[in-house]
Amino acid sequence: MTRKVPLICTGHSRPVHDFAYSPITEDGFFLVSASLDGKPMLRNGMTGDWIGTFEGHKGAAWAAHINYTATQTVTGSADYTAKVWNALTGEELQSFQHSRIVKSVQFSPDGKTVLTGGQDKILRLFSLENPEAQPILLEGHTDQVKKALWGANETTLISGGADGIIRVWDTRSLKQTKSIELGSAITSVEVSLDGKHVTVTAGKEISFYDLNSLDKVKAYTLDSELHSGSLAPNDSTFVVGGVDFWAHVYDFNTGKELEVHKGHHGPVHCIRFAPDGSTFASGSEDGTIRLWQSGEPCAYGLWSEHKVEE
Repeated sequence: MTRKVPLICTGHSRPVHDFAYSPITEDGFFLVSASLDGKPMLRNGMTGDWIGTFEGHKGAAWAAHINYTATQTVTGSADYTAKVWNALTGEELQSFQHSRIVKSVQFSPDGKTVLTGGQDKILRLFSLENPEAQPILLEGHTDQVKKALWGANETTLISGGADGIIRVWDTRSLKQTKSIELGSAITSVEVSLDGKHVTVTAGKEISFYDLNSLDKVKAYTLDSELHSGSLAPNDSTFVVGGVDFWAHVYDFNTGKELEVHKGHHGPVHCIRFAPDGSTFASGSEDGTIRLWQSGEPCAYGLWSEHKVEE
């Protein structure tokens, strides 16, 4: 039997609750992480090598995102701010004040707007071209927002959280256009790398929706409570992490479990495929990020293969 040994990315001193990959750029791709130690970090997304730490938050960092060109990052914190940083120098560029803890941050596809959500149940849109302007507010959630992100285009937002409802918004009318009740608190929402699906975890269920229609495509009920899920770029597999400390790989079409990756010493809070699909990362209560090779073994530089008895 082949056991894959991950690259372990240390540096955070508290749990890692969120991270995000950049798209592939001419310089490769990058990973920005948010930890309760309040010090978001930037890494090389392929090797896990530490590049820098963004210092300035006065509370735990709960959310992180990186823009399309990998030149800026944005982080959300328990200090009631979302901060925008220069990813090349580490300089703080903007700080947007909120009334409660910020649990979700994301750049718009064109990098001109920041979307936030959090404990105050409100989505906010901040202009980076006019940062002094008051944010646009979208209200409707009845409990804290766990994740808010852009949908199929720049006029559509998707959000979910503790009220157990996926909400779809139109940024032109500032109205909610669709809601999907899941019955359990939503723990993660991801627009898949294939640009076709929305992946949602809530309770023990992972569900997949068509990105354009938001109709359900597939759903699987697994064995334990889930914190995060991610669909591979080629739609062949998906990965989940949750309360059982492990990273699981499943077949997308059948729901059959293919691999179980053990190594974390606490629940897995976030899990994401890298943009090239060759690896996926998991972030945990134990303060580490682990990079796991996806699919069949191949030379990758960061990965080692061990043979153990069946």
